[in-house]
Amino acid sequence: MGPYDGQMGNVANFHEAASAFVELVAKIAPDQWELPGLGEWTVRSLVGHTTRAILTVETYLGHDDAERIGLPTAEDYYALIYHDFSDPAAVAQRGVDAGVWLGDDPVQQVQDALQRASRSIDAAPSGRVVSVGGHGIELSQYLRTRSFELVVHSIDIGRAISKPHGQPVGCITDATSLAARIGARAGSGEEILLALTGRAPLPPGFTVV
Repeated sequence: MGPYDGQMGNVANFHEAASAFVELVAKIAPDQWELPGLGEWTVRSLVGHTTRAILTVETYLGHDDAERIGLPTAEDYYALIYHDFSDPAAVAQRGVDAGVWLGDDPVQQVQDALQRASRSIDAAPSGRVVSVGGHGIELSQYLRTRSFELVVHSIDIGRAISKPHGQPVGCITDATSLAARIGARAGSGEEILLALTGRAPLPPGFTVV
């Protein structure tokens, strides 16, 4: 399903992306956890950071419903507040801390986190609005951002451990669409379109997030 196929479609995509991530974590060999993961992160820290895409769902649903919607879509989340939470040093440390939190049985920790998040999602009323940094966003739209993180970082993990990431085609399709929309909204639509149609490469270091 696409990003605008409604709340149930976004929930399903989240569960598919999260389940594939859990299966990928189970494939990490004992001697691979301290391999380079992404940037300064080890594989353990990268998995910890990715698990936060599940943990934050449970956390935010544990808070009161936001009073109003300030972020209508996932694109608004990335355009308006994502970078407020993206101080590189703070993000890196949270990833390290989450990696330590995984403990001696990372697969079980991630599975348990997903089960808790799933129960919270199932218990949430239709149209539930969560507060992220003081900004309200409908749960189904917030889950689009979580699916995006799970897909992108599953690919990172797969590359780090030289194994297939296992993310479903539908989840990759939605993540690709969201990335293009984020970049286009930020003013890079022409560069992205030229690259996707084989007319020009993206500039070195280009990123939409």
